[in-house]
Amino acid sequence: MTEASTTTRSLILYDGVCALCNGMVRFVLKRDQKDAFRFAPLQSELAKKIVERHRMKPGELNTVCVVVGYEFATERVLTKSAAVLYIVKQMGGVWRLASVGRWIPGAFRDSAYDLVARWRYRIFGQYAVCPLPSDKDRRKFLQ
Repeated sequence: MTEASTTTRSLILYDGVCALCNGMVRFVLKRDQKDAFRFAPLQSELAKKIVERHRMKPGELNTVCVVVGYEFATERVLTKSAAVLYIVKQMGGVWRLASVGRWIPGAFRDSAYDLVARWRYRIFGQYAVCPLPSDKDRRKFLQ
């Protein structure tokens, strides 16, 4: 399997009621030149199955996840800052430069991520229900 075939099968699991997370999804949709990503809210049945398959607890999940190689034998889940760095690297172009953050130790990156995650609803707000994607982008959302 080539790297290209696994990058086209990357699934971003995000908090569907989080305004910051939905903003990140819109950001990626607008810049995903390679059509590499699909999306599903963490509140979906699909996300619950994936999270359980990887022995993660759905109720305790407070992070964006990227399922790399979705539905392939090599499927793996990246969380927190590793997920964000993977996304910007795959978007390519100038956004790839942000992936230099991988040189910062993971514990520091994840601490900063956790701080933002803890305050995201208070700062950015939240929706009562997951917003629906536009008709143009609907095919990219698996649930």
